[in-house]
Amino acid sequence: MWRLKIADGGKDPYIYSVNNFVGRQIWEFDPDAGTPEERAEVEKARRHFYQDRFQVKPSADLLWRFQLLREKKFKQRIPEVKIIEGEEITYEKATSAVRRAAHFYSALQANDGHWPAENAGPLFFVPPLVMALYITGHLNSVFTSEHRKEILRYIYNHQNQDGGWGLHIEGHSIMFCTVLNYICMRILGEGPDGGLDNACERARKWILDHGGVTHIPSWGKTWLSILGVFEWTGSNPMPPEFWILPSFLPIHPAKMWCYCRIVYMPMSYLYGRRFVGPITPLILELRKELYTQPYNEIKWKQVRHLCAKVSTHIMHIIYITSIMTIMMMILQEDMYYPHPWIQDVMWDTLYICIEPLLTRWPFNKIIRDGALQVTMKHIHYEDENSRYITIGCVEKVLCMLACWVEDPNGDYFKKHLARIPDYIWVAEDGIKMQSFGSQHWDTSFTIQAMLAANLPEEIGETLARGHDFLKKSQVRENPSGDFKSMYRHISKGSWTFSDQDHGWQVSDCTAEGLKCCLLFSMMSPEIVGKKMEPEKLYDSVNVLLSLQSKNGALPAWEPAGAPKWLELFNPTEFMENIFIEHEYVECTSTTIQALILFKKLYPRHRRNEIENSINNAARYLEDMQIPDGSWYGNWGVCFTYGAWFALGALEAVGKTYNNSATIRKAVDFLLTRQRDNGGWGESYLSCTKKEYVPLERNRSNLVHTAWAMMALIHAGQAERDPTPLHRAAKLIINSQTKDGDFPQQEIVGAFKMNCMLHYASYRNIFPLWALAEYRKRVPLPYQA
Repeated sequence: MWRLKIADGGKDPYIYSVNNFVGRQIWEFDPDAGTPEERAEVEKARRHFYQDRFQVKPSADLLWRFQLLREKKFKQRIPEVKIIEGEEITYEKATSAVRRAAHFYSALQANDGHWPAENAGPLFFVPPLVMALYITGHLNSVFTSEHRKEILRYIYNHQNQDGGWGLHIEGHSIMFCTVLNYICMRILGEGPDGGLDNACERARKWILDHGGVTHIPSWGKTWLSILGVFEWTGSNPMPPEFWILPSFLPIHPAKMWCYCRIVYMPMSYLYGRRFVGPITPLILELRKELYTQPYNEIKWKQVRHLCAKVSTHIMHIIYITSIMTIMMMILQEDMYYPHPWIQDVMWDTLYICIEPLLTRWPFNKIIRDGALQVTMKHIHYEDENSRYITIGCVEKVLCMLACWVEDPNGDYFKKHLARIPDYIWVAEDGIKMQSFGSQHWDTSFTIQAMLAANLPEEIGETLARGHDFLKKSQVRENPSGDFKSMYRHISKGSWTFSDQDHGWQVSDCTAEGLKCCLLFSMMSPEIVGKKMEPEKLYDSVNVLLSLQSKNGALPAWEPAGAPKWLELFNPTEFMENIFIEHEYVECTSTTIQALILFKKLYPRHRRNEIENSINNAARYLEDMQIPDGSWYGNWGVCFTYGAWFALGALEAVGKTYNNSATIRKAVDFLLTRQRDNGGWGESYLSCTKKEYVPLERNRSNLVHTAWAMMALIHAGQAERDPTPLHRAAKLIINSQTKDGDFPQQEIVGAFKMNCMLHYASYRNIFPLWALAEYRKRVPLPYQA
């Protein structure tokens, strides 16, 4: 059986940690573990997921839940609560529902204080890892037969009915992910017509029916060129000389969004080396299987701008030197963000004029070799400062491969291998690759939900362990050396999305961590442990203030100062707003709440700066409200998520329904979208279309319901008319399972407009939190 191990560094000599691996969560397979009953329970969960996979696509993340509930011998002892038609919710019944949810989720806390959970969903995460291990010859040493079986299970479970795979588990089929997952199946041993339910044959038919692999987007072209199933001449140039450009130029690495920067850093190194993996018999077979014409007859120069075609529409009318040019753009399945014409001009100039020059003597020796060395210097710096976790899973695999290409037997590559388990997650739908883990993020929300439940006598140990985890997870130092020359920002005092070893500061993670530690500081240390030292709280505030933009808003990772027009050069077709850092409603909102609480407890520390920061941030939120009363949520689905954050912050600064038109518009937006059963349900398509799209068939989602419910509580709905809140609470209470859990429903996490993330913990955190706030802030009758 698979077993989850917590805060375990193992015995690998190439792994190290700055906090004794607190927050680390890795899986190992033990063939002798588990009773027949326990194994049968797992197999039943797998069968159920497969049978229901087209109805509920995210996993319920059951394997680790089975394990922890068994280890803690959890049994729900609080009677089940149901609200019948016409019945009024009493304080006692609300309390019982809150206690049941809190006790259940407390049992799922790991021994280091965090709550493990899946954080995955995109279907382009796993295949590049498999491809990289295949290229380097380490596939069999890293992935056992059990790993392979579970990776294939995941691929089969998330294949769409048309034979393809989407960008994420709920998405329509696209060329990028269909090709990557097809290749992954073949590398893992499936034949061209093999796989469960003819998975390979159906996938290959989808690929060929949509024009073949020449129509894969740019990231796919890069990976296939590395693998040897594509030619580098069919890709747009990614010259490593970009990393030695002078900083005064308008396009410079320091101006890029950190994720984009660290993706294209190793990509440009591999491109500059024109690296191609071993041409094995399997690679030669793939060259035959994936194209609509013989491989050696493809005109590679003509495929650089191709993507999977659907239909043709007139997309742009552009005036150039007073001549109207009608551009016929292809509306494409993979193409969410079409390249502007100026970007294609840049690519063509690099391809035709610049790259041929840089690859010839003497420029290949004078410039190219030096640029490759500088690029690797940056890669090594990022690796070392993240303990070889790197910033995320896409970057992890590319940086690892670049280290192998530089030195196949070097320590850099071995350190990367040691951190692969940090990304692997196992659930009933198989093995997937985590985005990079959401340990801190999930834990900080869980703690606030538990604190809102106001049950310190019952869950005091849970709170104390969570507090300890937060204190041990705060980043204690800035990046090493001259970090500004490596395009890095301060991180001392911040919290990451995952654990301290990751090292990358995030504004909203820092604000949520700060809020939790401030709330704990107001409680008895006998219950929750010693409070955090003021100096460390000051460090957190310093990070938040340093990130704030002139318009009052907060970005996520680094200061947002680059001009917006640089997004014209976003090279990634399937995501938007990834070239530079942007500000976000969520980051701004949670920072407001954290700074207001900090100012209350430490009124003399940087008082004027903090007050100005709060005021400017609040104005930004009001300015960012959409005319229909909503806010676009960038990291969750979508307008419901944005409304919860924004209204929480506006309430904190003193805005009310009576004194703020912003609040009134937001309330109207939410109330007009409540469903017949009292809940809310928003489709992930809201993110991509940038307009509110309800779930089909009048469905509600419990997480959306919880967000909307808390947003309305922030807006004072309880004082005006609590009926919508009662209806929502009834839905959540009646949806609670016998053990205190809540059912898994649609995906609710998002990033960069077009890609979704499955936060498996949200179904527990937010219904609990909403019911706790409802019980605390909405007047309820007592049982007679």
